[in-house]
Amino acid sequence: MLEVITYPNPILRQISKPIETFDELLHELLDSMYEVMLQKNGVGISAIQVAKPIRALLICLPNEEGNQRKEDLLEIINPEIVEKDGEIFFNEGCLSVPEFYEEVKRSSSLKVTYQDRYGNPKELNAKDYLAVALQHEIDHLNGILFIDKLSILKRKKFEKELKQKRKG
Repeated sequence: MLEVITYPNPILRQISKPIETFDELLHELLDSMYEVMLQKNGVGISAIQVAKPIRALLICLPNEEGNQRKEDLLEIINPEIVEKDGEIFFNEGCLSVPEFYEEVKRSSSLKVTYQDRYGNPKELNAKDYLAVALQHEIDHLNGILFIDKLSILKRKKFEKELKQKRKG
């Protein structure tokens, strides 16, 4: 089972490298990431969060009943945001920043080009929750965490909560 690394682990700050080989090893990693994401109750996970600095991420938004289904899973390799529009504030959390949630400003719609697990080119138009999740995970691939997007005041609140948790 893969381990989710947590802030302030410096690996989370690495810029992930593009994937050039779409082989069985990649497929096994994607499958393992999916298992970890579900086990941790996440809606998204990027490879860097399991200490693999490659440009791969998964998103599986829950349906109306709150269930995540494998057929709704998006496996996104080498994503590029080609268009952004609008503005949305969304209460975000992160598997690598456990038990901390804060409102973040994001684009409300985007167009993303990417490849699937076999290297086939794809395009996705995303709005609202999906757009937020994509931006959050793509940020991970660039060494950015959602806490980096917080105001100084909210960031101080986060650092204070983190210190208190560490003291136990």
